Amino acid sequence: MDTRDTTLETKPAGGLPGYLMDAPQTGDIYGTLSYNRRSKCWTIKGEPCVTELAKRLFPGSERRRGEARFTANRRIIGDVNWLMLRYPLEIAARDRALWDKQLEKAREHARQREQAMRLPARVTPPEGTFSGELRDFQKEGLAFLLANPRTLLADEMGLGKTVQALACLAATGEFPALIVVPPHLMRNWQAECARFLNINGRPPRVCVLTGLKPYSPPEADIYIIHYLLLRGWKNALPEMGFAAVIFDEIQELRHAGTEKYSAASLLAEKTERVIGLSGTPIYNRGAEIWNVVNILDFHCLGDWESFTREWCDGYGNHIVRDPGLLGQHLKREGLILRRTKQEVLRELPPKRRLVQEIDADDRVYRELMRPVIEMLGSLRALHPEDRERAMLEEQISRGERQATGVAKAPFVAAFVRALLDGGERVLLFAHHHAVMDIYKKELASYKPGFITGRETTDQKERAVSRFMAGETPLCVISLRSAAGLNLQRASCVVFGELDWSPAVHSQAEDRAHRMGQQDSILCYYLVAPQGSDRDMQDALGLKVSQFLALMGDKTPDMMSAQKAQRAAKAHIERLLAKYEGELGGKIE
Repeated sequence: MDTRDTTLETKPAGGLPGYLMDAPQTGDIYGTLSYNRRSKCWTIKGEPCVTELAKRLFPGSERRRGEARFTANRRIIGDVNWLMLRYPLEIAARDRALWDKQLEKAREHARQREQAMRLPARVTPPEGTFSGELRDFQKEGLAFLLANPRTLLADEMGLGKTVQALACLAATGEFPALIVVPPHLMRNWQAECARFLNINGRPPRVCVLTGLKPYSPPEADIYIIHYLLLRGWKNALPEMGFAAVIFDEIQELRHAGTEKYSAASLLAEKTERVIGLSGTPIYNRGAEIWNVVNILDFHCLGDWESFTREWCDGYGNHIVRDPGLLGQHLKREGLILRRTKQEVLRELPPKRRLVQEIDADDRVYRELMRPVIEMLGSLRALHPEDRERAMLEEQISRGERQATGVAKAPFVAAFVRALLDGGERVLLFAHHHAVMDIYKKELASYKPGFITGRETTDQKERAVSRFMAGETPLCVISLRSAAGLNLQRASCVVFGELDWSPAVHSQAEDRAHRMGQQDSILCYYLVAPQGSDRDMQDALGLKVSQFLALMGDKTPDMMSAQKAQRAAKAHIERLLAKYEGELGGKIE
């Protein structure tokens, strides 16, 4: 592989391939070519020799006798032009300008594909536009995204798809951009945009679109919306003039026929650069991979009928006969790039800490904080040396941590669900039984094992053996019950709740990162914007930066138990000050 490392540059395009030259309009004319605006397709009406050949060459073009139709896709337009070089057709006068425009798009696509072969194998964004250093495989990913404006980046989870997509925006300067994400990742995208993008010497202006009813949002560089709102903004988004759209976890669009899918399709049609991100590409389920790729580049795999007939086990069948061959075709066409951890393992540290912001339910948090606030009022009346004060501080800390954990638990479960669906083997750590009970309900379909301190010795051993034998991809473990466990089959460690002591987390991480573990372990710390997470995160020495952690942040220094206790006590003082300021006389 060419390993040149260079900054973004362009090179002159080569000559056009022969099949894209102007087709003759003189001599023998075999029929007509016209555009049907209702069905958005080109129609050939002509002699049997040309329509019969069209139907044989292009599956899906069958129509009535003497007629063949083609979707207005830039690849198909090129093929139709090739046919017209052999069998000249008269283009309807009212459609001539449209044909010339779409043929030029086909030519531009051919130039891009040819240019992609000559672009640097590795690219970095222009200086001053992006904060951070990309690894070599990420520079290659950026080069691919720049060469293919409508594509799917399908790297395995934990390889920095978010970072590569943002690096692409930094390199192209294509703003305003829209990022469509699952609800539980909205805060993380806000944080990552602010951390990595630099627009004209300032952080990007980020606007989060809310509600199902469209409105006029403030001017911004980045707009973020979650999938559940797409249907409400279906007609508004295509008119907002986005230069680029990023669909994170684009497998959310694997089912057609929904308002969400329709809205995404209309949005992609009006946008020049469309990037899909997914660690779980679907090759064998024909319906799903066709739906996903069809969002990125309409009918790039032909229409549904022809795709299932040629790539699957027959008309309407959902199973792809040869997933490997389809994958090769998608890569050759610049429609997908996928790297696995095994392929880039030498570039990865043995253990990676990724801190991600996730959402939490404010209503649930406020409700659970009511008794905590009452205890804060009692705490204020106690002398610092009072014996009861230490006990009350512990109750307050425990109550707020539980409120934080419960409020974000459904979002933690959604995050873990995405990991499991991507084939990861997960150890999920938490502290409170109420939190783990939510995980049990939300993730029941994966039949997780539980080691929470409530199980018998036999039940604990059974949970370990089920996980290690591959009977379940998920084991939920109490932070304080991890000692002595050997679970090196795990590929991911997720902390749904935090502890004040880094040593507790290190011990939990080492349940997976043990002798015999050949993989690079991903350790996700999921933090909510409110509650105890912020102060605990600072005490643990963890930065909110997926990128820096991916690049191999140093392991935080292990705090002594005494320092952890002081950090917890300082948090109580800040909590007291916060609610005293907000509630005034209510705390006495």
